[in-house]
Amino acid sequence: MTLKITRLAFGTFLLFLAFSQAFSQQIVIQNPVLPGDRPDPTLVKVGEYYYASATSNEWAPLFPIFRSKDMIDWEVVNYVFPKGAPVWAKNNFWAPELSYDKKQGKIYAYYTARDKTSNRLSVAVASADSPLGEFRDHGPLVAQELGSIDAFETRDEAGRLFLLWKEDGNSQGQKTPIWAQQINEERTKLIGERTALFENDQEWEGNLVEGVAIFRKNGYFYATYSARGCCEIDCDYVTGVARSRSLMGPWEKYDANPIQKDNASWKCPGHGTVVENEGEFYMLYHAYNTGGSVYVGRQGVLEKIHWTADNWPVLSDEASYEKEREDLDFMDDFTQGLDPIWQWRVTQQIHYTTDEAGLHLQATEENEALGTLLVQGTKSLDYSYEAIIHPDVEVEAGLALIGGANNGFGAPPAGMGISVKGNTLTLWESINRERKELASVKIPDGSIKLVLQIKDGHRLQAKATLNGELKDIGTEQEVGHLVPWGMGFRLGLVAKGPSHTSGHFKSVRITY
Repeated sequence: MTLKITRLAFGTFLLFLAFSQAFSQQIVIQNPVLPGDRPDPTLVKVGEYYYASATSNEWAPLFPIFRSKDMIDWEVVNYVFPKGAPVWAKNNFWAPELSYDKKQGKIYAYYTARDKTSNRLSVAVASADSPLGEFRDHGPLVAQELGSIDAFETRDEAGRLFLLWKEDGNSQGQKTPIWAQQINEERTKLIGERTALFENDQEWEGNLVEGVAIFRKNGYFYATYSARGCCEIDCDYVTGVARSRSLMGPWEKYDANPIQKDNASWKCPGHGTVVENEGEFYMLYHAYNTGGSVYVGRQGVLEKIHWTADNWPVLSDEASYEKEREDLDFMDDFTQGLDPIWQWRVTQQIHYTTDEAGLHLQATEENEALGTLLVQGTKSLDYSYEAIIHPDVEVEAGLALIGGANNGFGAPPAGMGISVKGNTLTLWESINRERKELASVKIPDGSIKLVLQIKDGHRLQAKATLNGELKDIGTEQEVGHLVPWGMGFRLGLVAKGPSHTSGHFKSVRITY
């Protein structure tokens, strides 16, 4: 009797263990998995980890490398270009695409940037021996007259390596073909003839197709791609899919496209990468949260792919907003150095030191006379951004909400903020090098806490601790006119003044 009970218990235990292991492999998604402005995300698995990256625009270090074991919880572990832009490129640092060559043991990072000499949008590539290693830039691979963007690497049915990209014809009112051309195994040169796989030729696609990503299943190559308008309040971005038995085509577009469009939580979804996990396929893409809109930017959203009876991949638009706001909070006292989340303008070489007293950020008059900017993206509509600052008589140090001088493409930086210099505290706005003082008060000697309280993403109330009491500085300000094209606001530390001075920041806290 005892033996039977033991065998039954052991069998039950094995069944429970098998069930637990199967359950543990299920991915419980909490979106956004990459909160904040993370457009054009890419995703690849190397060993036991997943690695991701996203568009940097004009903020260095360029192209963050995120790492995760489950595709849900990510940390910044590296940058493709930690020291700033490659020598040939000036701006528009977009759409990184990571690819791992297991045979070589190398990671490749394709990316888009604008060439200093030709002014053309170009597809380029860099490589490293590890996602955590130092990347070596190999420079541009293709730069068509209308521009070349959104690279993706894949192999054809014979194992030959190909590079795919979009010709940026929509910038001149023309079609946007997705091109494919063989590339050498060193990823330094395109070879052979290029072939147009497909272009925007259906009414639902609008004036472009872009952001192509390839994966294989059921004997097909599947190409997910984006169409229509990616950015801004009036965006209408959607995702489509096409398939082919051969990489070179012919390609058949799904007759029920688009496979993904707006839902209750996310709008304008697109430009994603597909990855396989335990036999299931997932897509990491960007979208605006309907409760965050353009003030936060396009966030990284993960969603499981489903399949139709006739082998078409579809997205059920089931993604919602599950992330707890408290998980977004941030605190930095700089005693462990500078957190890798901080960024700066790609046009500036910043200088700073950190110690037990905090951050000492060298002042300048750069960035359209805003001064030195050290920033990170905002992650929600309602938050408190505060810093404890030790004033100096020579440098103006403070906090700012950094955006653009206008909502146009490539607008110069602008912002609204609160700063201290000596015994004067000032609320200001700076656009196109023209500075307007909105309020000013005298403050006592010693360190002071400055606060920017943001509501609805675009209503700003400056505050400061004066004589032990947190008080409003000026009236509530509207900052919606400063939101930059295609990006969310950045929360900035500002140090404005002669280069022999530094702003002294004791600590920073962001509470959502």
